[in-house]
Amino acid sequence: MQTVKMVVTGPFSSGKTQFIQSVSEIDVVNTERKISQESERIKETTTVAMDFGRITVDDDLVLYLFGTPGQKRFDFMWEILSEGMLGFVVMVDSSRPETFREARRILETFRAYAPTPYVVTANKQDLEDAWEPSDMRIALRLDPDVKLLPCIATDKESVKNTLLELLYSILEKMETGEF
Repeated sequence: MQTVKMVVTGPFSSGKTQFIQSVSEIDVVNTERKISQESERIKETTTVAMDFGRITVDDDLVLYLFGTPGQKRFDFMWEILSEGMLGFVVMVDSSRPETFREARRILETFRAYAPTPYVVTANKQDLEDAWEPSDMRIALRLDPDVKLLPCIATDKESVKNTLLELLYSILEKMETGEF
């Protein structure tokens, strides 16, 4: 059996935990804690160490999903969680342009950890004030060859499509012997 470790990262409240919960076949192991700082009350909880989910693709392939904390004070976990990853997803809340710079910094950090395939998601595309992916590509300064996918983390099919795009890139690298 082949196992593939994927990391789901991105800024605080970009949808990482929900993304993993939408597709995991096991109860997601998470380290959510109540937020004490009033200034960060976009949501009630935050991931402090990681989220973990699992998907069996077929008899020969299992995906392990590791979600990172989004708050900068927990970024020491990023390098630990990136060890052994074969690819990563950068979640970006497309309705919160004030987080785009942070998303770009996270993308660059993970690219420095390992030269693995990655995709960027324009999450929360179901919200009225969501940016179009084409506009996000410009704001995030993404090269044309970087996959920027529209996503709704609460929609299982949307999440599956994102993971399949990443998986295809990983399998392509494995077939060419780049791993």
